[in-house]
Amino acid sequence: MFLIRFLIIAICVLYIVRSLARLFLPMLFQGMVNKAQQQQFNRQQQYRQQETKRPESRLKVDYVPPTPKNAIPDNEGDFIDYEEVK
Repeated sequence: MFLIRFLIIAICVLYIVRSLARLFLPMLFQGMVNKAQQQQFNRQQQYRQQETKRPESRLKVDYVPPTPKNAIPDNEGDFIDYEEVK
């Protein structure tokens, strides 16, 4: 008798907890998502404000010479010609 009563109560409690979780978990997660989005927005605003507050330097570069496009970059290493020996 005790076992049957325990099982019925346990099933009822689990059903109630599952129903409450279906109601309240989406609201909780939506609140967390909204908070994260707000923090991201605040970080972006702070970054934009820092960009606009950069001090202007006294040195201005009007011309930058173009880089040669056919040159081998330094990180490619040395190229050594070889002849095939037969």
